[in-house]
Amino acid sequence: MQILGTLRNRINDLLANKIEPVEKPRSLYEPIEYVMSMGGKRMRPTLCLMACELFGNNVKDALNLALAIEYFHNFTLVHDDVMDAANLRRGQPTMHQKYSLSTAILSGDMMMIKAYEYLAKIKPKYLPEILPLFNQTAREVCEGQQYDMDYEAVNSISLQEYLRMIELKTAVLLAASMAMGAMVCDASSENVYNLYEFGRNIGIAFQLQDDILDTYGNAATFGKRVGGDILRNKKTILLVTALELAKDNLATQLHTHLQLPITTQKEEEEKIAAVKDIYQQLGIQKLAQARLDEYYKRAFEYLAAITISKDKKQPLIDYVNTLANRRE
Repeated sequence: MQILGTLRNRINDLLANKIEPVEKPRSLYEPIEYVMSMGGKRMRPTLCLMACELFGNNVKDALNLALAIEYFHNFTLVHDDVMDAANLRRGQPTMHQKYSLSTAILSGDMMMIKAYEYLAKIKPKYLPEILPLFNQTAREVCEGQQYDMDYEAVNSISLQEYLRMIELKTAVLLAASMAMGAMVCDASSENVYNLYEFGRNIGIAFQLQDDILDTYGNAATFGKRVGGDILRNKKTILLVTALELAKDNLATQLHTHLQLPITTQKEEEEKIAAVKDIYQQLGIQKLAQARLDEYYKRAFEYLAAITISKDKKQPLIDYVNTLANRRE
């Protein structure tokens, strides 16, 4: 299997050479180039290529599929930023902030179109499997985003509702990236299924890890302010669990902190500290970590069921373990 850095560099090189010339028209394509050049982990296309290499070496189809996945993923980020009124993405102004709201909508649409253009380059024999899964995943990601927006308007949701939302919004694309990478290298249906479930479970675990890091991460390595989710009353594994477990006085305190208006930095720090204290009393961090560990354990059970040698799986195991131990 190729070295992980080589795979990521190849994706970055391809993306750098695949942007349409900015003159036709510049105002449509330049924003796409801006977003795609922001970088990022390139986790989904990398996992797609690694999945393919588990079963074969269909480089051309796998690369076109990886590009389709990365364009689709970034399309969702552009539109998510519009819906969230976000100012920054990866430390840089979001597309709608740098250009305009209308540009973000239209250039985002073009990124989705480009994803399908790359899918169309895959050998026709694979498309009857690839297209239904890609379309199902795109639909599910939209459903997850809608749930996320719906849940912002309610005071509380169940843990199962939260887990289903992050499965749709985050995990299914990661799962499909791996499954489709295996499909274009002629993996058996059983191996494709196990790889999809491996990806789905680690995708959920990654989001739970993000939730935990936002509250308990190291500010020096996290890359953004620790406690931001608390300030926004964002429904995370931590808050959802706390709302389910808090009783009597703790429940009253928690709801009070969620409802109080915050106008100064001192009030922000006080809210973060107070909510973290409630989490401490309820043992929320340990409960969230246990849930995260459960998804990782389940994921590796599916990986173990894939009928290839452990030596071939090892680079994938190492990569996922690196992501699992990240601090940002």
